[in-house]
Amino acid sequence: MTQPTGTAGADLETLARVVGRVRANIERVIEGKADVVSSTLVVLLAEGHLLLEDVPGVGKTQLSKALARSIDCSVRRIQFTPDLLPSDVTGVSVFNQNTREFEFRPGGVFANIVVGDEINRASPKTQSALLECMEERQVTVDNNTYVLEQPFMVIATQNPIEMEGTYTLPEAQRDRFMARVSVGYPVEAAEIAMLDSHTRSNPLDDLEAVTDAAELRKLISIVGQVYVSPAVQRYTVAISAATRRSEELSLGASPRATLHLARAAKALAAISGRDYVLPDDVRAMTRPVLAHRLLPSADAAMNGRGAQAILDSVVAGVPVPAGS
Repeated sequence: MTQPTGTAGADLETLARVVGRVRANIERVIEGKADVVSSTLVVLLAEGHLLLEDVPGVGKTQLSKALARSIDCSVRRIQFTPDLLPSDVTGVSVFNQNTREFEFRPGGVFANIVVGDEINRASPKTQSALLECMEERQVTVDNNTYVLEQPFMVIATQNPIEMEGTYTLPEAQRDRFMARVSVGYPVEAAEIAMLDSHTRSNPLDDLEAVTDAAELRKLISIVGQVYVSPAVQRYTVAISAATRRSEELSLGASPRATLHLARAAKALAAISGRDYVLPDDVRAMTRPVLAHRLLPSADAAMNGRGAQAILDSVVAGVPVPAGS
């Protein structure tokens, strides 16, 4: 199922070395969450956007900041609040009295890494200001289009919709996030270690950048060369198609979701030191990439069947390519 791809071993070694440095930086701040850190790095290398969803106080914003500080590039933070306006996100044209012309003042999305804190506390209208930039890497204001610098990644945090003062994230917005990850509570040993390391000083203050935007663009290019065999491509499409046929789901995975799943699998393979994708890579990324896009049917919801449980059943029913 594998073929030579032109992805040199030296390239994968470079990727592993840089990813290792970024991982070590993040784990100085977020302890005992290796799987969460891995998913974050996969989304970064796959040119996706990451949604961190969990209850307050588990380290969502700390994780976002740790990743941002590990990369020497432009970083902006947007604190989403009920009174935030779309122009605060995208930018606004302001009339200059001296030049007698309108000047564009960029909003918070004009950066390599945009940290959107508590995105679902802003109104759906303001949330929608991110739709164009997340999908097309550009912003249109007053009929003028401004291209965003590459790489571009949105890391958004949100609290569960049961929390007070939150809005439901629209389906179109959720579909633009490559993956949704829950940080979860730390294990006891990690929480004890946190008391020791975080009460004396903030570990974020000591973090230094271990890579830059130019090197990150090279790593993204390396991931793009990872080979996906026709059998694995068919397997990826079959999983998405199966979600659309499921009677337990009123909304299945979109074609964009299929593309995101393939990209994430390629990034996971590269991080694992391989220049080809295995079906296991695809299966490993199905939950973070697909679950947040699915809507259980009314009957499934009444029976207590959540999107993740339904997705697991769907994936289990898709045959794995022979010889993989």
